[in-house]
Amino acid sequence: MKKFVVIYRVPAETMQEWKSKTPPEEMKKQGEELGVKMMAWTKKNEKSFVGQGLPLGKNTRVTSAGAQAVTNDLNYMCVVEAESADAVVAMFKDNPHFDIPTSYVDIMEVPHMGM
Repeated sequence: MKKFVVIYRVPAETMQEWKSKTPPEEMKKQGEELGVKMMAWTKKNEKSFVGQGLPLGKNTRVTSAGAQAVTNDLNYMCVVEAESADAVVAMFKDNPHFDIPTSYVDIMEVPHMGM
C-alpha cells in the first residue's frame, strides 16, 4: 500500500463571501450539517486512514525577510493508504467537502525515501 497526503482546500474568496453573506445562525447550521456528513463519510472509509486528520488553522509565512500572517485556502489534512492515486480519487468522489462551492482536495503520494 502507498500513502497519500490529502489536503482539503476552500478558496479564501469563497470563505470570505460565505462569512460576509451568511447569518451566524445559518453558518452554524450549515457547519453542523456538513460535520454530520463528514463523520459518516469518514466512518465509511475509516480503514483507509492513517491516524487522525488535522484541521489547519491560521498561517504564518516565514521567509528570509521575516514572518507575516497570510491567508491561504488550506482547510484540513489527512493521510490515507491506497493502492494508487486513482483509488484515492475514487474514495473521495462522494466526499461532502465538495458541498462547499469551489472547494477541492489535493492528493499527493508520499514518495519512498529509500532508507
